[in-house]
Amino acid sequence: MEKTNAMRILERSGAEYKVHTYEGGALSGREVAAALGQDPERAFKTLVTVGSPRKYYVFVIPVAAELDLKKAAKAAGEKSVEMLPQKELFPLTGYVHGGCSPLGMKKLFPTFFHETAKDGPLMMSAGKVGVQLETTFAAVQRAIPAKLCDLVRG
Repeated sequence: MEKTNAMRILERSGAEYKVHTYEGGALSGREVAAALGQDPERAFKTLVTVGSPRKYYVFVIPVAAELDLKKAAKAAGEKSVEMLPQKELFPLTGYVHGGCSPLGMKKLFPTFFHETAKDGPLMMSAGKVGVQLETTFAAVQRAIPAKLCDLVRG
């Protein structure tokens, strides 16, 4: 398998990871977790938001959860943030919807993981639809600056 930018970044930092693949194209996060036999609480999705003036932030939350935009804004030190329109995702990050990873974007944006990411192994996109990485939050932190915060509704 050809390595993705996310894999290369983890390797450069000496972080360990496992690769998992699935068929079926861009599935929902829950469908990806099910296809891989993974707990949806340990499978994470990457969301990109925009604050003001045109500052971008990356939030990584469990696939079954919904991003709380107020909590996200507070974590980023913004008055408010909103979801990046899907059509702007590829030009900004280099990733397509369903294959967006917090690692290896065109530019490093402030990145926040939901606090449950610290609790053990986590699954996240490898930066390509159909490919997931199993790693830990500590491994991600070796590769990029990332903070833990309460980011989800409920």
